[in-house]
Amino acid sequence: MKRLTMLLIIGLTIVGFNQKTSAQGEAAVPFLLLAPDSRAGGIGESGSGLADNSAAIFWNPAGIAFLTGSEVSITHSNWLPQFNLDLFYDYLTYRQYIQEIGGSVTASITYMNFGEFVRTGENDPTPLGTFRSFDAALTLGYATKIHNDWGLGINFRLIHSRLSDKGAGEEEGEGVATSVSFDIAAMWRPAELDIPLIGDLSNRLSIGLNLSNLGPKIYYIDQKQADPIPTNFRLGFAVKLMEDDYNSLTYTLDFSKLLIDRDTTKVSDDRAEFYEAIFTAWGDQPISEELRDIVTSMGLEYWYGNMALDGFMFALRAGYFYEDPSFGNRKFVTMGAGIRYDLYGFDFSYITTDVFKGGENHPLSDTLRFTLLIGWGNTPSSNRGFPRGI
Repeated sequence: MKRLTMLLIIGLTIVGFNQKTSAQGEAAVPFLLLAPDSRAGGIGESGSGLADNSAAIFWNPAGIAFLTGSEVSITHSNWLPQFNLDLFYDYLTYRQYIQEIGGSVTASITYMNFGEFVRTGENDPTPLGTFRSFDAALTLGYATKIHNDWGLGINFRLIHSRLSDKGAGEEEGEGVATSVSFDIAAMWRPAELDIPLIGDLSNRLSIGLNLSNLGPKIYYIDQKQADPIPTNFRLGFAVKLMEDDYNSLTYTLDFSKLLIDRDTTKVSDDRAEFYEAIFTAWGDQPISEELRDIVTSMGLEYWYGNMALDGFMFALRAGYFYEDPSFGNRKFVTMGAGIRYDLYGFDFSYITTDVFKGGENHPLSDTLRFTLLIGWGNTPSSNRGFPRGI
């Protein structure tokens, strides 16, 4: 059981949960919360309002309803390099618009490698062999417009977590768990919107909502120690501050909250199920605590170029991520850049916590995250004023 505990601690460290997290943890399989792509990583890990590329499968699958054509992307990043644990994260996405079904089919594969571990006896340090540990998820989805200004997206996810290939000591079974979850999301991108005192926001504003990782609790060896999966609520905004033939500047803002039963003193059977926790998680603490539990992230993305005229664009990005000191204390600044040439794209992002004192370190701090993508058959009108994400 010791190696399972160690692997759970590594997983919790990756997400950066706070000191309130108990030995069992607030939620299992925390890799499902990791910001997966470099583009959103460069704008403070805020993407549920923008959501105009294939990585929207994670941030807000409803955003894909406004896209045509096809796209495939892959992201790779090393995690916790300071510990030399051979941890890395890969994320593969695909989307395909199919006119006959009136929307897009989507898919993604998430893989978190925890590295290789040495197996020993319960009280004997003699090596008995090695095993590899990983978390993985396969997501399939569908996105479609339900109105000219509204998109809807749904995902189904198969989750597999392999922390150990067998129990330790008297434990029977394996440290392996499998479960399922689903997401439901909506996106509003008005083609015509003129707000008094603010101005014309037609094709410039986007508001998204995503309720992700809805599903049953998961356990490894002992069902009585089952933990909820990280059901998460996201509300995101994106507004195009300026745009001309060659320049574009977009501001993004996300709010997110973990919707789980935080009372880890209860036994598994007494803890709220996911369909209850998405309601009770808003009121199981005083309102001031509930508001502090909301994570805020924001960013700016600047594009220069014109794909239609030159077939080339490049981007600069910056962002900020804030989590209350009582609920994780993650604070970091992000930076990033990207290029698009013909069908191809490349993004990278960088995270630093050096500008803050007392904040929790991010597992990607002072490292680079890379994404490669290929998109074809896209049309600028397909995503209603946010074509530069294609």
